[in-house]
Amino acid sequence: MALNRDYIGRSFPPSEPYEVSRVKIAEFANAIGDPSPLCRDREAAQAAGYPDVIAPPTFAIVITMASSSHAVLDEDLGLDYSMVVHGEQRFEYARPLHAGDVVVAQSTITDIRNAGRNVMLTTRTDIKTTGGEHVCTALSALVERGGAA
Repeated sequence: MALNRDYIGRSFPPSEPYEVSRVKIAEFANAIGDPSPLCRDREAAQAAGYPDVIAPPTFAIVITMASSSHAVLDEDLGLDYSMVVHGEQRFEYARPLHAGDVVVAQSTITDIRNAGRNVMLTTRTDIKTTGGEHVCTALSALVERGGAA
């Protein structure tokens, strides 16, 4: 089944609020091998001008995955997730995520296009505090192998 191009431009409901914690930041930093004290030491982060420890730049994937899954797992979209590989991921920050942030994420399908025998699905996920402050935009491209055949 081909991807439903009527989904281009469709936004999905915001995620449940996610509280960014020092523990989760440290666990993520350990998992990716980021040795920065800014991710673990509140005093070091404050000395650098942050209100608390900051998350590594790729930490936003933890928040965006739950939100974007509502889009890509929607049955009417027609994506065969067993044929999907991650094509691209990037983050555009207004400011770093830090411990104490409570954020929501909202995903939009921005493009669906053929790329040879494959189909590329592009999403944009905006992360904002529950107070409405924009923190980060995550841009992702998923490739459905053989989807255009």
